[in-house]
Amino acid sequence: MRLLREGHEVFGYDGMTRYYDPKLKEARLARLAAFPNFRQTLGMLEDQEKLRAAVAEARPEVMLHLAAQAGVRYSLENPKAYVDSNLVGSWALLEAAREARPAHLLLASTSSIYGANAKIPFSELDRAEEPLTLYAASKKAMEAVAHSYAHLHGIPTTAFRFFTVYGPWGRPDMAPLKFATAILENREIEIYGHGRMSRDFTYVGDLVESILDLARIAPAESNRVPEIDSLSAQAPFRAVNIGGGEPVGLMAFVETLERLLGRPARRKMLPMQQGDVPRTFADPALLLALTGRKPQTSLEEGLREFVDWLLEHRRGLDEAA
Repeated sequence: MRLLREGHEVFGYDGMTRYYDPKLKEARLARLAAFPNFRQTLGMLEDQEKLRAAVAEARPEVMLHLAAQAGVRYSLENPKAYVDSNLVGSWALLEAAREARPAHLLLASTSSIYGANAKIPFSELDRAEEPLTLYAASKKAMEAVAHSYAHLHGIPTTAFRFFTVYGPWGRPDMAPLKFATAILENREIEIYGHGRMSRDFTYVGDLVESILDLARIAPAESNRVPEIDSLSAQAPFRAVNIGGGEPVGLMAFVETLERLLGRPARRKMLPMQQGDVPRTFADPALLLALTGRKPQTSLEEGLREFVDWLLEHRRGLDEAA
């Protein structure tokens, strides 16, 4: 939406999978399709020929790889989806980029690759060699394969690592939408780790700003940041955390959501789930050095925007019904 409003020509490619209700995806797509400078191809990343043709038609200056099979817990139920999308699909996209030669390729990675990293905050220079889920491992593998393509084919590549992104139009399997919907419908919310977890929440608007800032900074020796840069010595490849570096306790998150919705949650406290980590905590120093800013929307402010959207979205669904 941001790029389209600024007048850029945007080519979308999306599988519209049934991992969650496609109606939410279709509603998002309808908003994008209203712009004359937007075109869309429906297809899976693993369909190499369709993806290759779409990228060839677009002739992109910048490629943003945001598609993936996401979710930590679902990787325990359907591991094949992660191999197909995050490994095979990402490789197909790298092949398309090799032919298209964009000025900059940007890949969405995840804070999950840090696993149960004992060192905090999480820095891009941390080894991150002990992922706890297939999801995390598949994203780490994507970064490794992308590094090899950057080296072999000279494609400037940035992998940005998300830290618990939330906001309007977010995924229904993530805590903000899942919890808020349950609270509004007077259903229990399941709080894992007995609430003794923390997350470095990132508001989606801040994420967009950081991505667009980074899109203008293709990795090169000329913009290496001394001492803290993950810029490879072998390739134009860099990994960057996108997080504010201010973790919030899970119970503080729940209490903020309750206050904004104006009603209490029915809480069911449960032990930590397999694959979960006790905390995420970004070191934003590299992002700040490269772009001059970092995510800074407070959880209160970001959740207020989210709740306003959710209530309006639910009203629209009720009226349509």
